[in-house]
Amino acid sequence: MKRILFINSLYFPNIIGGAEIIMQEQAEHFNQMGYHVAVLTTGEKSNGLNTDMVNGIKVYRAGIKNIYWFYTPNKPNKYVRMLWHLKDIYNKGMRTYVKEVIDIEKPDVVFCHNLCGFSISAWDEIKAARLPIIQVLHDLYLMCPRSTMFKKGHACEKQCDVCHWMCLNHREKSQVVDAVVGVSAYMLNRLKQSGYFENVPSYVIHNARNISEPSKKLFWNGTAPLRLGYIGTLSKVKGVEWLITQFKHLNNINAILTIAGRGESIEYEKYLKELALEDNRITFSGYIKRENLFSQIDVLIVPSIWNEPLGMVAIESCAYHVPVIATKMGGLPEIIKDGVNGWLCDVDNSDSLGKTILHIYNSPELLHSVSNRARESVSEMLDMERMMIKYEELVCPYRNV
Repeated sequence: MKRILFINSLYFPNIIGGAEIIMQEQAEHFNQMGYHVAVLTTGEKSNGLNTDMVNGIKVYRAGIKNIYWFYTPNKPNKYVRMLWHLKDIYNKGMRTYVKEVIDIEKPDVVFCHNLCGFSISAWDEIKAARLPIIQVLHDLYLMCPRSTMFKKGHACEKQCDVCHWMCLNHREKSQVVDAVVGVSAYMLNRLKQSGYFENVPSYVIHNARNISEPSKKLFWNGTAPLRLGYIGTLSKVKGVEWLITQFKHLNNINAILTIAGRGESIEYEKYLKELALEDNRITFSGYIKRENLFSQIDVLIVPSIWNEPLGMVAIESCAYHVPVIATKMGGLPEIIKDGVNGWLCDVDNSDSLGKTILHIYNSPELLHSVSNRARESVSEMLDMERMMIKYEELVCPYRNV
């Protein structure tokens, strides 16, 4: 039996972003392909190691051995968070969980996804067991404790002194990995250019999801309100504040903006709602399924002001024939091609987002043609089987048939 262990910070039903969704789909696909699959993830503090089954996969939930569990909705103050990150530089306590699960599951290969909470101590334990590691890069955790490389309202061009010191050991330890996968070329290149994974075989495998052809969509005719939408976490790095401000400046256009998602904190969500209060064209819908939002909008906006690792929501939007206004940050330009399936704007030019919205508003025929091309433009990223073949090729040298 071919045995795979997946390690990730979170697992269903505890989901923050696309990494959790994609990793779950990968695990379930490997399971359906005949592999014995297990998952190790974090859980609430002081809970020890517990197990449950999720869609036929055994999930080990390791009670976090740190000051708090990062999935809790109420985040502590910045000093407590700093202490948490100091512990997470190398968490020996979480390493014991990795050993325990390896002893039980006896995997042939270990996929490491997001290691926040486990720390790179997981690598050492896997190597102590003489097992191969395939590291999948979803964010910048190995270079920045907060995973974002974002400070004072701007994406960091290089590591600050604090991140350099806290992640110094990460760079050295990364050389023990047997293969590294970036979910975008941006992610892989950013790490490798910074000295990570120098002699490690490296691959770019874009995330993919199987999304059926949606029912026929009525395109905007230029007379009804132009329906704009945002979906995702309401956070500073996602650029929602910039979006609201730019939209408010366009007070003479017949358009509406739906903002779907929950705040990274109660306080920040409240701040955004107050910012939008005077403009009744802006609606906050809270949590909504993505497919439901896509059926209600003409254009999706992904206004990220940090280096987005990939931007799965942009792929999903195109799959529903909804073109995307995105920034040129991170991996987004690997999905969105200007004038083909959407438009790219420049974070350094604060008015570029508003100008792009206005350009679309004045060009309904252009919006129609871009909408028609959107799904075909991301067809390779709508083929889960294609993605899984690439991952299985990485596993083949290590499997114990």
